[in-house]
Amino acid sequence: MAWSRPVGWLLDHLVYRTTVQGRANVPAAGPVIFAGNHISFLDGPVMFGAAPRPMHIFVKKEMFKGFLGLVLKASGQLTVDRSGDRAALERAKSVLDAGRCVGILPEGTRGNGEAAAINNGVAWLALNSGATVIPVAILGTRISGEHLNAVPRPGRRLHVSFGGALTVSRRPGETGRASMDRVGTEIRAALARHVQDTIQNTGQRLPDADSPQEPQTAVAATPADHHLRKVQ
Repeated sequence: MAWSRPVGWLLDHLVYRTTVQGRANVPAAGPVIFAGNHISFLDGPVMFGAAPRPMHIFVKKEMFKGFLGLVLKASGQLTVDRSGDRAALERAKSVLDAGRCVGILPEGTRGNGEAAAINNGVAWLALNSGATVIPVAILGTRISGEHLNAVPRPGRRLHVSFGGALTVSRRPGETGRASMDRVGTEIRAALARHVQDTIQNTGQRLPDADSPQEPQTAVAATPADHHLRKVQ
């Protein structure tokens, strides 16, 4: 992944003007899940370039075609079937078990980025890996009036903010399903709160959800019951 880190930096600081805050909140070592809000197809690359540590990001399988697919594979990104992909969660857990970082946009599809709902795959991953979760607010990659597929003009001011670390675990006597639901709620609340705090700090507003949306699907689907038993 070493070659792709400078590419991410160039995207953030030469193509766009990206203000990055909260890097000190990211642990210098150990497994980390970066959970970002999702307003544009550019969110993943921008988060990748802004992070103080390299990460493997979930990318929908449809993107792994042609030259772009080769680039994504070579840079270590993780393919995921958004209609349901337990294998993607297992691959991501292997990455975290090795002490590396995974990036997820747990809202599952582009919208207004307020994190009103997320998929519980991120909760399963956090519980089963013991990784630290870092909420990431990404602003400016799409603004109100722009289509979901719009490409931000070069030179635009973007904002990426890494929030306070969140650690999760199962409570005594709590079932696997109850743990995952509770942790999913905690992660969603932390991300939504951090997005709003970043809006207040930067003055950059979220876009309206003013374009046709893709169906709400999972970045990584909720695991089946035999996966849930791992946290029971």
